[in-house]
Amino acid sequence: MNIANSRQIYQQQTTLFKALAHPTRLQILDLLAHEGEACVCHLTAVLGKRQPYVSQQLMVLREAGLVDTREDGLMVYYRLRGEHGPGLRDLLAASRAMLGLPVLVPATGPAPGCTCPKCRPTP
Repeated sequence: MNIANSRQIYQQQTTLFKALAHPTRLQILDLLAHEGEACVCHLTAVLGKRQPYVSQQLMVLREAGLVDTREDGLMVYYRLRGEHGPGLRDLLAASRAMLGLPVLVPATGPAPGCTCPKCRPTP
């Protein structure tokens, strides 16, 4: 395929980069990369953002095909989409390296103020 006839490929790349072009979405992807999966209430507590705002950012990531969901009762858990996880981690790390930025490792574990099963203290 020649470069002149590859409009669809460039359009798909544009969609990906648009989804990545937001600080909160990058934070969400980092958290999911390190924690495996998280519910909206957990992400809200960790990010210190309101639930509707976090949900809106998750919707953009989901529509771009970067995250999947898993339902467990009333809880909805988000995780990196299986086939994209390793490549996405590499892309985030490469972009930081290009900019001379440090590697970020989000804190994992219970989030203050979160009431999800992951954060509830075990009796």
